[in-house]
Amino acid sequence: MRLIAFDFDGTLSDTEMTVLLAQQASVDDEVAAITERAMNDEMSYAESLRRRGDLLGGLTEEDAEAAYSGVRLRPGAGSVIDRLQSAGHHVAILTGGFERGVERALDRAGTRVDTVVANRLPIGEGQITGDVEGPLIDGTKDDVLERLTDDLDIPPDRTVAVGDGANDLPMLEAAGLSIGYEPKDAVRPVCDTTVGSMTRLGETLEQRRILPTQEWHGASGSPPVLECSTVCDTSRLLAGCSR
Repeated sequence: MRLIAFDFDGTLSDTEMTVLLAQQASVDDEVAAITERAMNDEMSYAESLRRRGDLLGGLTEEDAEAAYSGVRLRPGAGSVIDRLQSAGHHVAILTGGFERGVERALDRAGTRVDTVVANRLPIGEGQITGDVEGPLIDGTKDDVLERLTDDLDIPPDRTVAVGDGANDLPMLEAAGLSIGYEPKDAVRPVCDTTVGSMTRLGETLEQRRILPTQEWHGASGSPPVLECSTVCDTSRLLAGCSR
């Protein structure tokens, strides 16, 4: 068993839930600018989250729920999660975003994970108070990753982290395998590899023998063409291969 830790916004999801909330509160430009600065490591994540939470203060619970209901997993994400769990791995979501949005997205996709560590926007008198609560405001994802490895008795070198932004840097640096999902410029140098789609992520996990190879079902009905080195390594049946 391995521990696979995903970021959520920008990684598993191609919707930013804080932006959806900000649109409901008519402060989307301000929130988007703060988010971008944080993701590029120009502002601490804790400061950016508190600023965004303050801007969202006064949004009604009904409007907040409408925003959370708009959060989606990106295409193929649910399938990767399901395959990882079928392979016996522990799948976690570690996000500075908000747990209600994560829950809605997982429910809509009909999938689940083993652990969700996320923040919260408290509600008081039927509206967002403007405060933020949770373990990933001042806490960092590497601390959560370490705690999970201890709880699950999984060696650190059997952890995989997948993320895209500056607040993912600690867990990417701590993981045995770090995968950048369309990573920001500040994140790319610490990644062992990068991907740009959930299909490519699945293939990468197969190549690392974290997932079993999935039977290929192409539109043409024919398998993909393998490079010579791949065939030689697996079957030794390709005549004339000198690799």
